[in-house]
Amino acid sequence: MDNFSHPKPVALFIFAHQDDEFGVFQKIIDEQRLGRQVCCAYLTDGATVRSSSYRRNCESVFVLSKLGVQEADIFFSGQSLGITDSSLYEHIETAANWLRDWISSYPQVLSLYVPAWEGGHHDHDVLHAIVATISDQKGLMISLKQFSLYNANRCFGPFFRILSPLKANGLVEETRIPIRHRFRFLFYCLCYPSQKNTWIGLFPFVILYYFFNGKQNLQSTSLNRLSCRPHEGELYYEKRGFYTWQKMEACLSIWRYSDS
Repeated sequence: MDNFSHPKPVALFIFAHQDDEFGVFQKIIDEQRLGRQVCCAYLTDGATVRSSSYRRNCESVFVLSKLGVQEADIFFSGQSLGITDSSLYEHIETAANWLRDWISSYPQVLSLYVPAWEGGHHDHDVLHAIVATISDQKGLMISLKQFSLYNANRCFGPFFRILSPLKANGLVEETRIPIRHRFRFLFYCLCYPSQKNTWIGLFPFVILYYFFNGKQNLQSTSLNRLSCRPHEGELYYEKRGFYTWQKMEACLSIWRYSDS
């Protein structure tokens, strides 16, 4: 574990995969304008059959640097911990221990951000549960916000919604994204060439979202939600055959019991 020492007020952005930052581009800018040091951590290595961890890391560093984040404040802990993409559920304790130490290294944590509890990707939901639990233990729950990436709530077949908060997660805090930033963010979404197959599916919906909605949406978090299915109907990771709610519920229950 690195010997962190950061006296400045910070905003921590905790991601599962390289490119998850697209859900909070505006908030990264906003936090820096408030004078806070933005620090980002990725809890899986992001490697796929088409791309290496190194390539994906470079893509996220490029985008984050354009947003003003310093490279020294970007941590690819999933790679150093050996947590492969889509396997976070197998490394909950390892990830949680790293995150506890990382968060504790900042004496002035003013805000934290994590992917929403929404049944989109199982790594997102597992990470949400870990960060929410640790935030509660550290008295930081009031500072923790969740952001939607994608989910299959009320969607038929293979379809999904992007950047669409679930009503079950509570009141939505909306911030209008300036028009000039929307064009800028669309360019950033094209800066992940290693994930072109994924972005071919995402990008048209991102365009529609920016021009017909154009808001940065955030919600508070609740430990009570972790015992509830994110939404009724088939979750997106179930549709894709990646994981099941029953396995999610079981692995988180085992971890919470051992962590208590």
